Amino acid sequence: MSRIGKQPITIPAKVKVEVKGQKVHVEGPKGKLDWELPGRTTVKVEGTTVLVSRKGEDAQARALHGLSRALLNNMVKGVSDGFVKKLEINGVGFKAAVAGKNITMNLGYSHPINYSIPDQIKVTVDENTKITIEGPDKQLVGKVASELRSYYPPEPYKGKGVKYSDEKIVRKEGKTVQ
Repeated sequence: MSRIGKQPITIPAKVKVEVKGQKVHVEGPKGKLDWELPGRTTVKVEGTTVLVSRKGEDAQARALHGLSRALLNNMVKGVSDGFVKKLEINGVGFKAAVAGKNITMNLGYSHPINYSIPDQIKVTVDENTKITIEGPDKQLVGKVASELRSYYPPEPYKGKGVKYSDEKIVRKEGKTVQ
């Protein structure tokens, strides 16, 4: 039996979980999420808990069992608490600004970088260099953070670039004069 898959998911007070066939709809104070279950798994809502079970004992069914439970748990956490990723911009003249549903970053290129923010994601910028990405969908929050970081990943010599706030950059020593 899957260690992850057999654990019940507790539903917080303000969250509603609905299951219609293979479709799961989770709604809470932070937003709404929909997901379609894999064919080898089933979900039952019993009071304030959600139980995930599987059909079959082969490797694929066991793998999908744990995966389904983990994704459902992330959906419930996301609509109740939300997920947050923080980015930092390091470099002289590097900055970011949010205007409506777009974020504009000046990262030392000849042009500013414009990125349109997806619907359920909220992006805020503090002090022109600290970006906070919030939303109910863990995968989408991580994807937005990854795409913003990819425009100028941190380089190891001066540490310039866009990095996660908890990321450690391994610094390298530059060339030495002989």
